Parts: sequence; C-alpha cells; structure tokens
Amino acid sequence: MVVFSYVGKKLEQLCSSCFQVLRHLKFIWFLFIYFHHYVLRRMNQFFVEVFYFLFISFLGFLILNAMDPRTPSFTPRKLDLFFTSVSASTVSSMSVIEMEVFSNAQLIIMTILMFIGGEVFTSMVGLLLRSCSRHSSIKEGGRVNDSMSDLGIPPNFHDQLELGTIANPEFESSKSDIFDFGHDHPEPMDDTDQLKFKSIRFLGVLVLGYLLLVQILGVVSVLVYLNVISSAKNVLQKKGLKTFTFSLFTIVSTFASCGFVPTNENMMIFRKNTGLLLILIPQVLLGNNLFPSALRFSVWAIGKFKKKAETSYLLNNTREIRFHHFLSHVHSSFLVGTALVFIFVQYILFSSLEWNADPMSGLNHYEKFIGVLFQTINTRHTGETIVDLSTIAAASLVLIVVMMYLPPYTSFLPLSGKQSSQRNSDQRKKKSRRVLFENIVFSQLAYLVIFVILVCITERKKIKEDPLNFNVLNVVVEVVSAYGNVGFTTGYNCDRRIKPDGICENKWYGFSAKWSDQGKLILIIVMFFGRLKKFNMNGGKSWKLL
Repeated sequence: MVVFSYVGKKLEQLCSSCFQVLRHLKFIWFLFIYFHHYVLRRMNQFFVEVFYFLFISFLGFLILNAMDPRTPSFTPRKLDLFFTSVSASTVSSMSVIEMEVFSNAQLIIMTILMFIGGEVFTSMVGLLLRSCSRHSSIKEGGRVNDSMSDLGIPPNFHDQLELGTIANPEFESSKSDIFDFGHDHPEPMDDTDQLKFKSIRFLGVLVLGYLLLVQILGVVSVLVYLNVISSAKNVLQKKGLKTFTFSLFTIVSTFASCGFVPTNENMMIFRKNTGLLLILIPQVLLGNNLFPSALRFSVWAIGKFKKKAETSYLLNNTREIRFHHFLSHVHSSFLVGTALVFIFVQYILFSSLEWNADPMSGLNHYEKFIGVLFQTINTRHTGETIVDLSTIAAASLVLIVVMMYLPPYTSFLPLSGKQSSQRNSDQRKKKSRRVLFENIVFSQLAYLVIFVILVCITERKKIKEDPLNFNVLNVVVEVVSAYGNVGFTTGYNCDRRIKPDGICENKWYGFSAKWSDQGKLILIIVMFFGRLKKFNMNGGKSWKLL
C-alpha cells in the first residue's frame, strides 16, 4: 500500500503540472498552426526536419550550458555539451560525458529532448497538424476564427494566410512524417475526403494516446519495481539519483530508442535485475521495430468497439493515409516475423560465443537468458547494454554493426508479379523533378564509408600511437552506431594503451569522447544524417555494379 500511495502521489503531482502547462498552451498551439500554414507548408519536408532538429539541439545546448552540473569540480566543455544535446535530440545516445555528471535538472532537460526528438512523437505531431490545419481551414473555419478572436488575433488572419499557401510536392514521395502536411488543397471536401481527414485525426489522437499510455505504464512499472526490489533502489541511492527521475528518464529514453541511462555504466549495473530488463524490453519493441504493427493492431482493436468508419477506412486505405508508420496488414505481419528472426539469429550467435565468456560471468542461467535477450533486442536501435562491447567476440561485434545499419522497419516482404508490375507502372508514371539531384546522390553505405575515412584522417595520429583503442573496427562501430542512432560504443580503455602515460583514467563514456574536436564534429553530422536518413533511402540508384 505504501508503494502504491507513493506512486499515486507522484502521478498526482505530474498530472497537476501537466494541467497547468496545458492551460498555457492554447495560444501557442493556435500560433503554431498558423505558422504551419504560412511558413512550414512553403518549405519542403527535408528542410523542415533539419530546422527542427537543429533548433531543439541548439536550444537544449543553451539550457544545459546555463545549468550547473552535479559535480562543481568538473565543468563539461561547450562542444561536449552540444554533442550531448544533439545526441539526445536525435535519440542517438552517443556519450562524451559521464552521465552522473549531470544534475537532476539537466537530466529532466535531456528527457524532454529525447521525448520531442523521438520518431513516435514527431510523427504524431505531423498527423495532428495535418488533421487540424485541414479541418480548421475548411470545416471549422468559423469556430477557429472565434477562438482566435478570443486570443486577440484578427478573424481574417487565417484567410490572409490561406491566400499565400503554396503546396510543395518536392519531397512528397519520401518517407517523412514529422510535419507531414500531406500537401492537401483547400477545396471543399466530399464525403470520402471528410472520412479521410477524420481518420487521419483519429490516427493522430491514437498515436498520442499510444505514446502516453505505453510510457506511463512503463514509468509506473519501474517505480514499483524500484520500491519493491531493494538491490535496484540501493544502486540509485548510492549514486544520488532520484527514483522518479531515473524511472522517467529511462522509460522515455528506451521508448524513443535513445539508449541513455542516468548511470555511468548504462544497464550493466542492473544486469542481475531481470525484472527491470523485462520491463524495458516491451518499451524497446513498441517504440521502435514493432511500432507499426502495434499501431495497426490498436486501430483494429478499437474498431471492434467504436469509430468503426474511421478504423475501417484506415485498415483498408493504408496508402492513401501516407503515414510511414502505418503499414498494410501483410507488411505489418512480415515486419513482426523479420524482427523476430533477427532477434533469434543474434541470440543464437551471441549465446554460442559469450555464454561462458567473461562478459556474462557472475550470472546464473536465467539471468544470462534474459540478459542476452535484452542485449540482442537493443541492437536495433536503442543501444542500452549489459556488457562491455569491447570485450565481446569480433564476430558478435560485426553482426551488431550490421543490425545497427539496418533501418528499423527492415522486413522480408516478397512481392507477387502483379504487385511488382503495378509498382513499376506507378514509378514510370511519376514525373521526377529531381533527376539531376538523384544522379549525384550516393547510397547510405557510400556515405558511411566517407564518414569512416574522414574520421580516420582526423584521428590518424591517435590511430598510429594507440592502435589497440583506435583501430578501424572500433571507428566503424562508433560511426555506424551514430548513423543508426543506436548509441553502442566500445568505449576507451587506458589499459590497452601501448605507451602508458600514468595520467590516463578510465571513464564511463563513449569511445568518441577521446576523439579530436574535428572527429566529434564529424560524428555530430553523422547523427543528424542518421536521423534524417529516410530522405535518402533510395540513394545511389544511378550507380550500376556490373
């Protein structure tokens, strides 16, 4: 009863704060909608996303820099703080500063960055903007204008903006969801159009509910676990971490596929706490690989009881919705199967090589079973770890690199001859306005090779002087991890230095923390590139390997 009373008080405080914030968001929300009408719809989606992630990264850096760290004796460098802000906003979890350096307030800011940078959140914002802007401009123009008048905005403000609205179809075929406005023209809607936009609005609300429900359940579960299992709670007390902050930070990070954990050791210090690992595993899957399948199942389940028209339209008109995360029934099914096969293959290889090795020492068979399952699921693309990756077999590390490289919705989806013919026909009919651009764009793999070469150039002196730490495989792991927004790292070990200097001290941060400033800047670019890679998934088609 004491545990549930504690959790209830925390939830009550959280809800009270949320209501106070929501009370002040009405004016900002309307301004944002009209900013979307006047500015965002004039921009192509790629530049909207670039602006969004740059903005929240710089804003996060300014706030983090203005706050005092937990340890007054150590002040992080500004470049490292900006690196951390980018890592949180792009949900990459690449670390150049020990996590326990950050104060409780800084951890809360990082939690917000991870939340608003997560793919589920950004896609939800895009859906709600699509439905609200279209619905407001056509069906509820009068009521919106009344509301805007109450806020001191002229009633004809919307009309003035609509006259200047220009649809930009340049990136229409790209798999982009954040601020995906749909490029819909403001003609009067017939019944089918009305049903379509009602369905889009319903889907946006559903994604919002999904986002909040899964994470609230996760936070409550972690809070209960920490208050029941003393060994886990003692870890936080020794490190001076607040239970609620740890629970909220870890769940938001896990669901957003970021992989940051407030402890220096990531999840290695909790590897015996199998209950905590089991709580986090659904968060990993529901926020990443299985999100489309879970979303489609949610639509189907709700359609059994209510909103039957909207759910039926969504289930039968997947392509018309143009929402990257809402896949067809066949595709969703194959996605689940492919994800399970990948987990199974990784589990077999990792278990066969590491079951009795040093990384898994000290664990019983059940703890090893859960630990290996947790580790293999995190390779795509969350990045939480219970082992030191620098100590595992090279074969396991190479497989992890491959898994980090694959996009989250990679699936084996065989096409029938009719489907393939139809797709080719649609592609022939589509008029491309970016032929020259597409001819000079490289593939994702080519860009990764370029980034690895650039890092090897900037770190060439350290590669020569410290080859055991600065080997090419470790560089590849770091670059691919940043590209995949995973956060796995082999770290840096002073004991592997060929020429000990007596000054080097082992720290719990990523391998990139020992890179030069130029190397860190390259990795920042890689993190942005990885977060926006959906715009170039078809790059390199002009190159024919015969």
